[in-house]
Amino acid sequence: MSAPSSVAHDSEKQGKRSPDVRLEDITDKPASEFEADVASRAPRWRGRKLRTVLAFIAGVGFTLFGYDQGVMSALLTGNQFEATFPEVVVDSAHPNHATLQSFIVAIYEIGCLFGALSNLWIGDRLGRRRTIFVGGVIMIIGAVLQTTSYSYAQMVVARIVTGFGNGLNTSTVPSYHAECSHASSRGSFIMFEGTMITLGLTLSYWIDFACYFATGSPLQWRIPIALQIILELIMIGGIMFLPESPRWLVKQGYNEEALAILSAIDDKPPTDPEVRATFVGIREAVAAEGDLSKGSLKELFRGGRSQNFRRAATGVVCQAVQQLTGINLVSYYATVLFQRLGMNGVDSRIVAACNGTEYFMASFLAIYFIDRAGRRKLMLIGTAGCCLTMALLAILGAIDTTAAQVVSAVLLFGFNTFFALGWLGMGWLYPAEIVGIGIRAPANALSTASNWTFNFLVVMIVGPAFNSINWGTYLVFAVLNFLIVPVVYFFFPETAGRSLEGEKTLRPPSGPAVS
Repeated sequence: MSAPSSVAHDSEKQGKRSPDVRLEDITDKPASEFEADVASRAPRWRGRKLRTVLAFIAGVGFTLFGYDQGVMSALLTGNQFEATFPEVVVDSAHPNHATLQSFIVAIYEIGCLFGALSNLWIGDRLGRRRTIFVGGVIMIIGAVLQTTSYSYAQMVVARIVTGFGNGLNTSTVPSYHAECSHASSRGSFIMFEGTMITLGLTLSYWIDFACYFATGSPLQWRIPIALQIILELIMIGGIMFLPESPRWLVKQGYNEEALAILSAIDDKPPTDPEVRATFVGIREAVAAEGDLSKGSLKELFRGGRSQNFRRAATGVVCQAVQQLTGINLVSYYATVLFQRLGMNGVDSRIVAACNGTEYFMASFLAIYFIDRAGRRKLMLIGTAGCCLTMALLAILGAIDTTAAQVVSAVLLFGFNTFFALGWLGMGWLYPAEIVGIGIRAPANALSTASNWTFNFLVVMIVGPAFNSINWGTYLVFAVLNFLIVPVVYFFFPETAGRSLEGEKTLRPPSGPAVS
């Protein structure tokens, strides 16, 4: 839907929108009819309550993400899991099983990749809410298949199915939450989703530890996998009662409902000048950037004033470098890493659970600093810290004394802290902010696909890498983190405080602006 000519004329003439937005700038309907339609479409919650429920449901979606990341960490070396899936047992007689062990973990990312890529076509057709609902249903099916698995092949297929649903969710939830948030608090809201990832990770570690003692029953691994269904039911149940993204509604031409939701989010009447100015700004952005649901994916490769390609590419690179820091070396293999430092089965699981708990607590630092320090500073500090800890882990791994092993265990806690500060939620916030509304769904699908591609790469190579180059694996990630610093410094513009309609210019310290 195009913006009214009066709006476009005023914008070109003044270079900005007037806060005094007239009703005729919004609709061609009579004022009484339009306002009645808006009132009839008001969501059941308003203001703080609505924003809280939105944050909670979005958070549950990312708790699922974290839970699935961590749940396999301790299960891999459990006696009942090894009895059911002997292909994951790595010993001197079966050194090739390191690849099979990594594969059963990493194949989940392939499902996530395909789920994210499917959003290129269905994201703007279904809308944000229905996509999240469908993703949740698919995750439930996958969780049931995993819980009832009796063969390696069945578990692989089940993890692909679960991953597909999660890929749909992780490529949609950040956009949905960002599009329903204020610019002033959007950063902390999306960073909250990062915190929920660590909550899910922590829950999975402690549940794995609690079930570890059921050494005589397959429930040792079936219960931890099955419990994620509770979170999935909460997510799909909650999303049914939430409003759709007002930006997606405007893009589809549902103006009255969009204005009603914007009014509810701000807890102001639809007649409020700021609410109407935001609404008109969204319509202008839709008109300026085009509509991919009626156009072509070629819009993603446009340059010119919109700089769609640069925006989409920046999001893709952001998600890739998040994974190349090496976080999933720790998240997926925490228990294995601590066992490599000389700990027994019980101690390694306790320390892994404590590691996840500290990771969760450290994630609150990002929530506090994201809208105060900005995005770029946190990314740079986090990457530098990850680089330093990986380098020290490599050095201590070469020394390999008891004292070195103790310090290495502490450094794994330090790595999580730096990652939580700089990259945990950033990989999901930044791509949603950097792109315009016209390409947001497909661009976020591509950036999320980038996350899962590099996630698969990292998780797949870790097992064989430790078997072949041992502590050198840490050195590889230290070098990668070192290379990420200049990428962020020179190519990632600051997005803090900008509206999603791009009212301000995004300019890095060097290079052209993203207008």
